[in-house]
Amino acid sequence: MINMPHQIMINATPEKVYEAITTTEGIKGWWSTDAKVEPQVGSIAEVAFYNRQAVFQLHIDRLESGKLVEWSAQHDMPAWKGTKMRFELSVNENGATIVNFNHSGFESMEGPYAMINTTWGSLMYILKHYVEGKNPGAWHQA
Repeated sequence: MINMPHQIMINATPEKVYEAITTTEGIKGWWSTDAKVEPQVGSIAEVAFYNRQAVFQLHIDRLESGKLVEWSAQHDMPAWKGTKMRFELSVNENGATIVNFNHSGFESMEGPYAMINTTWGSLMYILKHYVEGKNPGAWHQA
């Protein structure tokens, strides 16, 4: 299986980054304004795009406050089915949060892989700016 790793440093606490990844308000701030997320293992988060023509359903597999978030794709979007997303949060010597993100389980680098990879790269910077209070707005405005 093929992985899609990304890493970014965010000048904020891991708890603040964790909140941006695990709550409806947080997801609406950087990913899509059409989102519903309950920070509870076993729940299904929904992140929608293009007037709900595309709805990503993400099973919340694992949560460790301020440290780890794991999702499994439950929807039938091309190339996403069966993939997993993992956000690992740690703190560097300057007190910034390092986000190690990986979207794993791709069968091929063909098809939408490159576009998904580019989008996640962009989303990491939007997440960074959102958490740091620069308020860039969500990647997708519903």
